[in-house]
Amino acid sequence: MKLKSIFFFAILFCTFFILFGKHKLFFKTKYPKALNVINSIDRNSSTIKKLKSHAVSLKAFAKKNNYSDQNCLLIDMKIPSNKKRFFIFDLKADTIITGGLVAHGSGSETETDSLVFSNIPNSGSTSLGKYKIGIEYIGKFGMAYKLHGLDDSNNNAFDRAVVLHAHDCIPANEVHYDICVSLGCPTVSPSFLPVLKSYIKKSKKPLLLWIYY
Repeated sequence: MKLKSIFFFAILFCTFFILFGKHKLFFKTKYPKALNVINSIDRNSSTIKKLKSHAVSLKAFAKKNNYSDQNCLLIDMKIPSNKKRFFIFDLKADTIITGGLVAHGSGSETETDSLVFSNIPNSGSTSLGKYKIGIEYIGKFGMAYKLHGLDDSNNNAFDRAVVLHAHDCIPANEVHYDICVSLGCPTVSPSFLPVLKSYIKKSKKPLLLWIYY
């Protein structure tokens, strides 16, 4: 009788493991957030290839100019605003750590789905190019970071008061509608800014952001 009971529970356990063994209770992915972000845009897409290409270029730029070559921030403005397009990227592991939504400038909008970009003061537009993440401060929208444009296409960013900050109108997750716009600032959700802060704060060297299209 005892042997039959042991056999019965062994069969029961095996059946349960086969049916549910791949459940997250048993297996944890190394980069759960990264996988969620990648799956939302297709890991084999041109979007991922473009992102990784920019990451490679930014890593070389960082090493040459004494910026952090551990992590970087990448924004692909080609991705619709209601999808995750602001990525924290691990330059050492060559992978996305996580991502969030980000607004573009009102001056960048057109009558089509395409965006335009400008470095002109009072344009209200997003400026493409590489940025150095500057000091943290408390501004009109709370915690924010100064941005220093490093290219001809965005070298007016500091004078234009283009900064990295959060706003309640930016959702934490992807939605089915266009999100709000900014006056040129890469504005994120209140829940995503602290995530960015954690990487900015722990970096021994200044972190780089690249906004591209």
